[in-house]
Amino acid sequence: MVEFKVVIADPKTGKCYGKAVSGHHANSLVGKRIGDSIDGIFVGMPGFKLMITGGSDAQGISMRQDLPGMRRKRILVSKSTGFRPKHPGVRKRRMLRGNTVGPDISQINLRVVKHGSKPIEEALSEKEA
Repeated sequence: MVEFKVVIADPKTGKCYGKAVSGHHANSLVGKRIGDSIDGIFVGMPGFKLMITGGSDAQGISMRQDLPGMRRKRILVSKSTGFRPKHPGVRKRRMLRGNTVGPDISQINLRVVKHGSKPIEEALSEKEA
């Protein structure tokens, strides 16, 4: 069984909320890509629309939007996702993960695109209670 830690960012308030997703809801997230919109029902928030903005695997390797597939790859990067140089113009070969959610991803970052009828706090607390 696949299990993900989901971090949901609310741009309206600037807060982030964490939740664990497992079972058939987690299996439905496998194969989605960065930038895809998903229904909030997959994370226990009916009525919400969420967009995948990134994630990382168990070793902390972050996902990158322009790297296709689920694989890990060493690519040469300048200042961007996965590398922040101390001096301008520095490039480095870094291990990064592709833009598709796979079973080896441990954390998925989501952003609220469309709010539901209830506030996020209520939608998340009902499922856990």
